[in-house]
Amino acid sequence: MSGNVVTVPLLINGEEEYTPNTFDVISPYTNEPCWKAAAASPADAVRAVESAAAAFPEWSNTKPAARRDILLKAADILEQRLEENAAYMRTEMGANVGASQHFVVPLSIRMLRDIAARISGVCGSVPVVEGEGQSAIVYKEPMGVILGIVPWNAPYVFGIRSAACALATGNTTIIKSSELSPRCYWAIGRAFQDAGLPPGCLNIISCRPQDAAEVVTAMIEHPEVRKINFTGSTATGRKIARTCGENLKPCLMELGGKNSAIVCADADLQVAVREVLAGAFLNSGQICMSTDRIILHSSIANAFLEALKSALSTNTDSEPPTLVNEASKTRVEALISSALEAGAHLIHGSSTTNSKSGIRMAPVVLGGIKEDMKVWQEEAFASLAACMIVDSDEEAVKIANSSGFGLSAAVFTEDLRKGFAIAKRLQSGAVHINSMTIHDEPALPHGGVKNSGWGRFNTTQGLEEFLVTKSVTWMD
Repeated sequence: MSGNVVTVPLLINGEEEYTPNTFDVISPYTNEPCWKAAAASPADAVRAVESAAAAFPEWSNTKPAARRDILLKAADILEQRLEENAAYMRTEMGANVGASQHFVVPLSIRMLRDIAARISGVCGSVPVVEGEGQSAIVYKEPMGVILGIVPWNAPYVFGIRSAACALATGNTTIIKSSELSPRCYWAIGRAFQDAGLPPGCLNIISCRPQDAAEVVTAMIEHPEVRKINFTGSTATGRKIARTCGENLKPCLMELGGKNSAIVCADADLQVAVREVLAGAFLNSGQICMSTDRIILHSSIANAFLEALKSALSTNTDSEPPTLVNEASKTRVEALISSALEAGAHLIHGSSTTNSKSGIRMAPVVLGGIKEDMKVWQEEAFASLAACMIVDSDEEAVKIANSSGFGLSAAVFTEDLRKGFAIAKRLQSGAVHINSMTIHDEPALPHGGVKNSGWGRFNTTQGLEEFLVTKSVTWMD
């Protein structure tokens, strides 16, 4: 990265590459370019696949301990560069210090170390077969070249879990980064490279938004690509899943969320308010697990809302939270306006935000919501939440399950038995009792149901996603 203007390169076969075409990366803090990024063509994408394919035979035969040591060294390097890498995230997508330096980057490092520690536990089995004089063994083997397609909002977490799970299990991989945060993904590639990962095992490419469909399709259609993992919006996930289906390629999908927090009549309101606000507004609400829907039991609704307004009124931040781009802000303001026109009302905040700099939107909480409102049905991905009041836990569960999504949910109650009963009935990949909907850690499998996708990242289940099972029999 030389010259007056930084250009983020591609990483193909262990080499940083600069292309004839570039695109501007816009910082939400200023709404101005912060640097440029190399724009991959479909031909560049194919070269990345071929590089990964060439590296696969040797990497797949490395001993587990060798793979573990490289991943652990990469984690150490990322930890040494934590502040630098967090600064890239803040510049590219507007995260604050808390979200970037104390949440996303440290979580990605813990994930990487956890994945490394699980490598030696990958093993097959020796079942007893029916035939006399015959034996069998079941192997767990790497799949080949894995394509990871990742979003902008928590780049280090998404990049690490996509790349590290593939590499840990002996696969090689290409990460197609978001055009909104390419330098964060470059930083991941650089860490692995500096840790001694052989050339071609991890390739990082970015491209202009208008080229993304062609670049991604070229990789999915390549015969050497054996599986795709995608994290991002449900709308884009549908398109990628369709292309995967047409090419008979398996895919792992972690898609959008419309996450409900149910506050029961016996909830500790101090805990509920604190956790609901954290779940709704952490990282400006730009997390797939963010709390979009607040479902309140009528007996405590007024007390909860008063406590919520009091908590929000104590916020002394001089500037509102940052959104990733103008298009996101325009979309969210339209959701708010549409709801207000249909009869909703503001519990906190305003339908528009004026700021001296950058792309910002102050937290908004809406009341008077009806189930058919777009703000209740569509993922907001902003510092926006909506409230609905119900008369029973049964009604709360029904409304929570009416969403087409099913990624994360929260239940607030002092009765743990009731909390478990509600959790069992909620159609969600995760349910958190008396804590916020945002919860991702190495020990827990992560993924959704319904329109929130399928498959799981993290833990042993996350590694299994990148392995194939082979049965071998022989006559004794």
